[in-house]
Amino acid sequence: MEIIELVKAIILGMVEGLTEFAPVSSTGHMVIVDDLWLKSKEVLGSDDVANTFKVVIQLGSILAVVVVFRNRFIDLLGLGKKTPEASNGEGRLKLTQVIVGLIPAGILGLLFDDYIDENLFTIETVLIGLLIGSVLMIFADLFAPKKPRVTTVDQITYRQALTVGLVQCLSLWPGFSRSGATMSGGVLTGMSHRAAADFTFIMAVPIMAGASGVSLLSNWQYFTMDVLPFFIVGFISAFLFALITIKFFLRIIDRIKLIPFAIYRIVLVAVLYLIYF
Repeated sequence: MEIIELVKAIILGMVEGLTEFAPVSSTGHMVIVDDLWLKSKEVLGSDDVANTFKVVIQLGSILAVVVVFRNRFIDLLGLGKKTPEASNGEGRLKLTQVIVGLIPAGILGLLFDDYIDENLFTIETVLIGLLIGSVLMIFADLFAPKKPRVTTVDQITYRQALTVGLVQCLSLWPGFSRSGATMSGGVLTGMSHRAAADFTFIMAVPIMAGASGVSLLSNWQYFTMDVLPFFIVGFISAFLFALITIKFFLRIIDRIKLIPFAIYRIVLVAVLYLIYF
């Protein structure tokens, strides 16, 4: 595989890592960078192999979340040192709360996965998702409680977890953005932006890892020696850029909130509309 092709893998991994967990829609950015410019399917030989590559780099981004929140996941699984609060079952985010947040989108995803893949991955639907998701994010910032009742992820209630899970169902529409939907739902229920972001990232790992794992198992035949270097380089690139992005995003989100990301998404809609229509 030529160096220029590996550079394309690095760029695609970078785009995935920078956009997967920021509320800007990685799908919209992949449409621009891959479908319009790099065209990974031409490098890899088919749409099936190109789609498998996108699953691989998504796993790189997921691994970055696991690294950033490793202590939290150890605690959720009951593998860490017990604190007095954890021993009493109070003052800590519980695994059952995460599960409650995952159930709504998990059920709808299983029921409508084939329909979504076959009918909703078009430029028109992505533009709709980007635009409506932006409106939701602006609404969340404007109408969220002025003083958040929940400032850390450990204060989240089961009711808030379920509400965030229900709002997450909107992200099944391509372009809507999982993090944009769940963070909007979180701040509207009284969470701080940082608490909503933490819960968003923690919830993303099992649902994304599960979906990606199933996809990889069904497409294992596409892991050939010809494309393996492309896959590996893209995976590493996505992991590194996601690691940087997540740490930076968590540091600034309480200050800048969601509206700047919503404005950026609206600009992205305008760019995509001009390119395609």
